[in-house]
Amino acid sequence: MFTYVLGPTKTSSIGSNHYFVSFIDYFRQCWIYTMKHKRKVLELFVERKKNMEKSTGRKIKILRSDNGREYISDPFLLLCYNEGIERHFTVRKTLQQNRVAERMNMTLLEKIWCMLSNAGIPKSFGLRQWRMLAISLTGCLRL
Repeated sequence: MFTYVLGPTKTSSIGSNHYFVSFIDYFRQCWIYTMKHKRKVLELFVERKKNMEKSTGRKIKILRSDNGREYISDPFLLLCYNEGIERHFTVRKTLQQNRVAERMNMTLLEKIWCMLSNAGIPKSFGLRQWRMLAISLTGCLRL
């Protein structure tokens, strides 16, 4: 599984969220969650992990992320160790190393800003549009 946190955004969403985290599995299905603070990443990962294991019957074997503080915190590392999840860390903001998550996020972001610009919709709708676009592109966003 690949994961990436983007934020803080310059413009908050309608729910005052400034961050989002994406989880992308090896079949390139993408789940996006918006959040007010980065500290919610662990909680969202646990939720995504439970849902994925319940729906597929398979466990996450590898989690690939950058070296952001939200991923190298003691509770996050302890959870991965206890669950047998191998961690692969990349250098932050390097498209070459975490290309799946970085490319998915950039593709979604570019499409959203284009849609908002063409429709004349305020940027505060951006994160909401992000979630809707992920549904239409991958067909698997479940929140």
